[in-house]
Amino acid sequence: MEQDYRRLSDKELVLRAKQGDQLAFRIIYERHSAAVRSRIAPYFNWSADIDDVLSVTFQKFFAKLDSYDTERDLKPWLTTIATRTALDHLQSIKREEEKKEGIKHKGAESTADGIEILTEENPEDEIINGEEHERLMEFIEELPSKYKEVMKKYMIEELEYERIAKELDLELNTVRTRIRRGKEKLAEMMLRGEVE
Repeated sequence: MEQDYRRLSDKELVLRAKQGDQLAFRIIYERHSAAVRSRIAPYFNWSADIDDVLSVTFQKFFAKLDSYDTERDLKPWLTTIATRTALDHLQSIKREEEKKEGIKHKGAESTADGIEILTEENPEDEIINGEEHERLMEFIEELPSKYKEVMKKYMIEELEYERIAKELDLELNTVRTRIRRGKEKLAEMMLRGEVE
């Protein structure tokens, strides 16, 4: 029976998966997990992060299965989900590291009596090290201006939606929409691997 499933097209497997067919789910995972893994691997140094993003990608895919248009190619849809999930995971890692290390400011200055005081951070200096994050920043610079400013404040300065809305004098819903669309555009750019 499993061999019969392996002969099915992605479209046929998705149609069966939509009916709750667990074997169809498994074959989809086995067929596409290597491609998804190779898409997200360059963003992370640790295999545990890659495994997490891979797992969440397929969870999101299966959760959104009903909205998937079976006339579209499955692989690009999966890798788009994977890239967006990787972007979110990178931000999550950065926030966790800062919490663990108690980093609220960058560096420290010593007073005359040798007491160290924390200095204000420069948000640009807090960018995650690594070529992939540097590449991500290049993509942010290429976003249309209405998304670029919001995404810088969200992804680099890590401001909350409410603070971004206040600083840019925007409605909260506008900020949410621009961040969502900014993430989508970043994912599309990263999939193409293009910087203008």
